Amino acid sequence: MAISEPGAEVAEPFAVELKRAGLGATGLRGGIGHFVRRHPLGAAGTIIMGVFVLGALLADLITIYDPLQTDSALSLAPPNAAHWMGADFMGRDIYSRIVYGARISLAVGIGSTLLGCIFGAAIGLSSGYLGGWVDLIAQRVIDILQALPLLVLALVMAAALGPSLRNTIIAIAIPLIPSVARVIRSNTLALRELPFVEAARAIGMSEFRIAVRHVLPNTLAPVIVLATAQLGAAILTEASLSFLGLGIPEPYPSWGRMLSESAAEYVRTAPWLVIFPGAAISLTVFGTNLLGDALRDILDPRQRS
Repeated sequence: MAISEPGAEVAEPFAVELKRAGLGATGLRGGIGHFVRRHPLGAAGTIIMGVFVLGALLADLITIYDPLQTDSALSLAPPNAAHWMGADFMGRDIYSRIVYGARISLAVGIGSTLLGCIFGAAIGLSSGYLGGWVDLIAQRVIDILQALPLLVLALVMAAALGPSLRNTIIAIAIPLIPSVARVIRSNTLALRELPFVEAARAIGMSEFRIAVRHVLPNTLAPVIVLATAQLGAAILTEASLSFLGLGIPEPYPSWGRMLSESAAEYVRTAPWLVIFPGAAISLTVFGTNLLGDALRDILDPRQRS
């Protein structure tokens, strides 16, 4: 028996699910058409996220004004031909601040989700595969983290670490770890008893190599779906932290801080200061949720008829 055989058995299910969904390496145009027909809401979510990602990447090209530049003559200027979304109380262009704020929100969302998934996968894989006292200690720590809601734990961490981009990513990533660890652990408990693991042990593979190379890849499908759902939650949490003054500090544009500066004082006299940042947050979270639902239907065979 060749050493690569167990790996081939493990990698097959995930690739097969993608192929069935029309997302394989071949037939890209047909795969996109199939995805749009079968999952129109998922396609809409992909478009929404694509618009925000492109806007964040091309912010220097699609904006005219510096998001940090102030002009007292433009204070609370309503939407007009020069300033499509108006200006805030300091005369800063709202459109430019929303476009550049997409960089902050996506950086925090993607960074915290990746960080949470990496540590969650490491804890869940170790806990489920090794078992014993490792599983006992890891699960008690996870229970402690899950005892508090996401926003409450993020508030505690952000208050302890202080407001900055790096600290905000860490503060949001820590509450995301338990859910990923639980998913990885539950899948690992089932996978470690399958014949391909016994075959890998029989040919002399180390336990570490079996866990990382052969068990972990089979948990990719649920983790991808979970990460997509957590991305929206992370973006919403960052906006909440910035709204409370514990997220991204001034002068960097953040959607949550834009709401915090305007919601109480100017919601009646200058509603555009609240409408446009709120719409950006809502659309981003809505797009990630639609995309996550579509990925769940594609990668989870129980969701297919």
